[in-house]
Amino acid sequence: MSVFGGIETGGTKWKCAVGTGPDDVRAAETIPTTTPAETIERTVEFFERAGRLDAIGIGSFGPVDRNAASPTWGQITTTPKPGWAHTVVGPEIRRRLSVPVAFDTDVNAAALGEHRWGAAQGLDTFCYITVGTGIGGGGMAGGKLLHGLVHPEFGHVRIPHERDRDPFPGVCPYHSDCWEGLASGYAIERRWGRPPTELIDDEAVWELEAHYLALGLISVICVLSPQRIILGGGVMTAPDLLPRIHREVKDLLGGYVESPAVDEGIADYITLPHLGSQSGVLGAIALASMDGAI
Repeated sequence: MSVFGGIETGGTKWKCAVGTGPDDVRAAETIPTTTPAETIERTVEFFERAGRLDAIGIGSFGPVDRNAASPTWGQITTTPKPGWAHTVVGPEIRRRLSVPVAFDTDVNAAALGEHRWGAAQGLDTFCYITVGTGIGGGGMAGGKLLHGLVHPEFGHVRIPHERDRDPFPGVCPYHSDCWEGLASGYAIERRWGRPPTELIDDEAVWELEAHYLALGLISVICVLSPQRIILGGGVMTAPDLLPRIHREVKDLLGGYVESPAVDEGIADYITLPHLGSQSGVLGAIALASMDGAI
C-alpha cells in the first residue's frame, strides 16, 4: 500500500504528516517556522524517522513557483516574511529525502483536502480561503485546481476602503489596503493594538472585520461563481464572525444573485472546513498521491 508525506508550510509553523488520509495518519509533527535552514532540517529529520514514502506533497505559503518547467520550481518567491524570499523548498526536500515531490500553495492543498474528504466533496467549482496572519485563497474550477499565470492571490484583491470609517492605512507591504492589508489577523492586531484573541468581546472589531471579509467574498462570488466557499484560518474561530459574514454578504449582494444557496442556504454556502485545522496537511498528502509529483 502506498504511503505519502504531507507538509503544510506556514508563516509560524510547518505541519508534517505521514499516511493516506484523515483516517490513516501514522505520524505527525508541528515544527516552528524559524530560519529556512533550521525549519527544513527539522522537517527532513521527521520524515527520515517515518520510513519509506512513495511521494511527499508540499502546500506552501507564497507566493511560490509551482511551474514544473521553471528553473525556480519549488521556491517561495516574493514573500514578505523576513528571511524567506526565494527559499528553495521543493527541490531541497526532494534532494534530501530522495522522493518525488508535488508542490503547490497551502490554500490549494487545503482546497484539495476539503474536496477529497471534507466540505467540498462532490463539487467541481469552489473556493477555500484562509483568514489568518494573512489571507490566501485557492480552489477548483471544473474539477481542476486553480492555476494560471502564477496561482490565485485572493488576499491581494482590492476592496473598498472607507477611510472615514476606518483610517487605518493597511499592513500589506506591496499594496497597503488590499484585502489582506485590511482584514488579515495581522491587520486586526495592528489596527486595534492587540491580537484578535484578545478582542473577542469588542463589537466594533468584528463588525468591521465581517464587513471587509464580505466585500472580498462578493468579488469571489461574482468572478468565479463558486458552488461553495470554505473559510479557514485562525481568525475564523472568532465567535459569531461567520454569521456576521453571512448577513453582510447577503446585504452587499442586494438580491442580484438569485440562488437558493444564497437566499436560504447561505450557512451551507459559506462555511467552515470540515477537516478543521488539518485541511492543509491532509491536502498535501492528497497532493502527493496525484500524478504531479516529480
